[in-house]
Amino acid sequence: MARYTGPKCKLSRREGTDLFLKSSRKAYADKCRSEVAPGQHGAKSGQRLSDYGKQLREKQKVRRTYGIMERQFRKYYAEAVRRKGNTGQNLLHILETRFDNVVYRMGFGSTRAEARQLVGHKSLAVNGITVNIPSMQIKVGDVITVRDKSKGQLRIKDALSLAGQSGFPAWVEVDADKMTGTFKALPDRGEIAQDINESLVVELYSR
Repeated sequence: MARYTGPKCKLSRREGTDLFLKSSRKAYADKCRSEVAPGQHGAKSGQRLSDYGKQLREKQKVRRTYGIMERQFRKYYAEAVRRKGNTGQNLLHILETRFDNVVYRMGFGSTRAEARQLVGHKSLAVNGITVNIPSMQIKVGDVITVRDKSKGQLRIKDALSLAGQSGFPAWVEVDADKMTGTFKALPDRGEIAQDINESLVVELYSR
């Protein structure tokens, strides 16, 4: 499946905010400088975005935060429309319940990209079954475990240590010693990134 392999800081700078593509906030602050747009001269001063431009930038920000390519993102939006309830929140729930994202939220990977790599390398199991599909949708009650062969990986230990310092989301339960986590419930909107305005994404695709 296609994926972005270019510089991560360029994406954060383009969207003007931290997309959490770096494993530490210090690395982001030192290298990415989100206030400066990419390019030799950065963004033109005084440039104002149209409504369409704001909607597009918000969609790109969400897509890049979760590491989703355009075609798959459109499929997720179509699924969000099909489901009952608020389309924007449905879309965020679909993104948050991706296997790689839940692995990241549980602290087994320091970034979503690292979590996706762990999944692809068959380092994790869902309900005791090894799964290597990052886009698999995790359900309430599912238990994710680091496989025995991967428990010695320093990057997993370091990621768990970092996540333990910042705290785990309320909708997952993690046993860092056993390297296992339970997906307890769908997150409330207030528990998902507050700098995301999903209504702009809905407006864009509703044009």
